[in-house]
Amino acid sequence: MSTGSLLVGDLLLTILAAGGWLGGGAAAAVRRRGLARGLAALGLLATLARAITIAALARAGWWFAAEKVLIAAPLSLVAVVVAGPRALRPPGDIRAVAVGLLFAGYATSAGLLVTVLHGYPASAGTGLLAVAGVVAATVVTWRALGARPPRAASRVAVAVVVVALVTGTGLTAAAGGRAPSAPHAHDHPVDRIAAEPTRLFTLTAATATVRVSGRDVAAWAFNGQVPGPELTATVGDVVQVTLRNRDIGRGVTLHWHGYDVPNGQDGVPGVTQAAVLPGEEFVYRFRAEQAGTYWYHTHSVSDVGVRRGLYGVLVVRPQPPTGLDLTVPVHTLAGLALPPARSEQVRAGAPVRLRLINTDSTTHRYALAGTAFRVAAIDGVDLRGPTPLADTAVLIPAGGRYDLVFDAPPTPVALLVDGRVVFSTGPVSTATGDWPLLDPLRYGVPVPVPWSRYDRRFTLVLDRGLDLRALVPRYAHTVNGAADRDIPPQVVRLGDVVRFTIVNRSQVVHPWHLHGHHVLVLSRDGEPAAGSPLWLDSFDVRPGEVWEVAFRADNPGVWANHCHNLAHADAGMTTHLMYS
Repeated sequence: MSTGSLLVGDLLLTILAAGGWLGGGAAAAVRRRGLARGLAALGLLATLARAITIAALARAGWWFAAEKVLIAAPLSLVAVVVAGPRALRPPGDIRAVAVGLLFAGYATSAGLLVTVLHGYPASAGTGLLAVAGVVAATVVTWRALGARPPRAASRVAVAVVVVALVTGTGLTAAAGGRAPSAPHAHDHPVDRIAAEPTRLFTLTAATATVRVSGRDVAAWAFNGQVPGPELTATVGDVVQVTLRNRDIGRGVTLHWHGYDVPNGQDGVPGVTQAAVLPGEEFVYRFRAEQAGTYWYHTHSVSDVGVRRGLYGVLVVRPQPPTGLDLTVPVHTLAGLALPPARSEQVRAGAPVRLRLINTDSTTHRYALAGTAFRVAAIDGVDLRGPTPLADTAVLIPAGGRYDLVFDAPPTPVALLVDGRVVFSTGPVSTATGDWPLLDPLRYGVPVPVPWSRYDRRFTLVLDRGLDLRALVPRYAHTVNGAADRDIPPQVVRLGDVVRFTIVNRSQVVHPWHLHGHHVLVLSRDGEPAAGSPLWLDSFDVRPGEVWEVAFRADNPGVWANHCHNLAHADAGMTTHLMYS
């Protein structure tokens, strides 16, 4: 069973346990003896079964079990001690066990709330708050059922509540406190090369109405089109892009996704530049040195801006293409899928390169039917020794890119995205749903990891939690128990070899994206990467997974490091890498 399945299983067992204890207590209070015994037995069995899931999660990694071991397990143990014997051998008047069963329910529910509302890391203050809630609820229940709680219990309840409030931890606590202020690149000379540009582009951001699948759709667009114009360059070119904002009130920028530009050109408002407001412009300039498939998008209110159409393709080629070289930027605009289906005749034997780009915030499944192919590059970096694949699908995470290459066969081929044909050279079977998935960590020819030691190590635990620091509380996506802007940055020095451990203990996929750098995948769930060196800028960390990645800190600045499900980033899952 995977760690993700264990997390779900433990959550379901906790809900069953809490429901059993609370239901049994309520039934006992109204003297429903048979029902009370049955529900209490369910609560007891589910509580005991949790010992198995918690132990398994602890073996998978302390991150998955910390609050369960330190807070939920002791509460559950007390619950079993208090309510277990009474559930198995209830007295003549079943109502006498109601408080004990309800206490067990409160204790189990408190552990559940700690997991759901706080998560990782566990803290003494959170544990005290949970205990205070259990004791207070039990005292209130005693009184509600017409019994007088023992004087000692009332005193303990008051003392625990006071101590919990004095610790002042709330329901989320940032590990290490609020992030220090980061120097902004736009406060310093712009990080722009002095050479004269050889490729000039102008992008104007504005509201527009675009035609998609026969429907008029209100969009935000570059140059009146979605996606924006395809920007192309050859290695060695100096690219200059002038961004203008006509009427996007919340501002726009250009982030070059996957292209490791100098920090001042990265396009993150409040970090590397100010947002470009209506009537303003900003000039980006950088040298095209990384051949590959990339894309650009606004990073100002990016969840809304990208979703509504402010994105486009950037391709840097080592030389002019031969054969068919086609970009396929997949996007969902107002619930409609882009790009529309395209049919094209290709001469048999001609080289074909399909540059697949996922510009959405969720994973897409791609299948190439009718021919064998090789995955030549991922995230703009060529793979070593890619072998031919057939009847195999690939999953591309949010922001990710795969380059598929093949020689056109004399028979038709088709590219499908989530079962929908987006490119074809003729009719072909589209029954690809049962094809196996490519594991990129097992594809291609491996080489040794280039480093034997690491100067900096960081662990990012991805979770959910209640963020109480703003005026309006929110259920945030968190990193190490905190939400942006309370997440301390990862501070490195130029030349450091940096190792990240990225842990997902939530119930949803988090496509992770570090700006300004590609990271080398070392392992996933403890299994070393065994294929071609995999240098990524976007990768899916699925529920229960643990990824180990590393890179050399060679691009100074302050860099966003965030989930590229942009709604998650907007809801708190954004941190920063900072050079000292």
